[in-house]
Amino acid sequence: MEVISFVALAAGLIIGLGAIGACIGIGIMGSKYLESAARQPELMNELQTKMFLLAGLIDAAFIIGTGIALWFATANPFLGQLANLPK
Repeated sequence: MEVISFVALAAGLIIGLGAIGACIGIGIMGSKYLESAARQPELMNELQTKMFLLAGLIDAAFIIGTGIALWFATANPFLGQLANLPK
């Protein structure tokens, strides 16, 4: 039954590290957007469009990682291998 505990640990790491990475990425991107908008206000609309596109991609990567982690936690493909182990 170590497989279940390792899968739970891996799912927690995937979700936790993905959330930290997404938050740091969006924070850095937001700060750079504000810096560039302050330097060149005439480009603000174009930069805002690109910033929202990138924010969506960053969030999509985190959501995909969360989905994969939850899939492993609920429908674990590794549990089928436990039935085939010699006793």
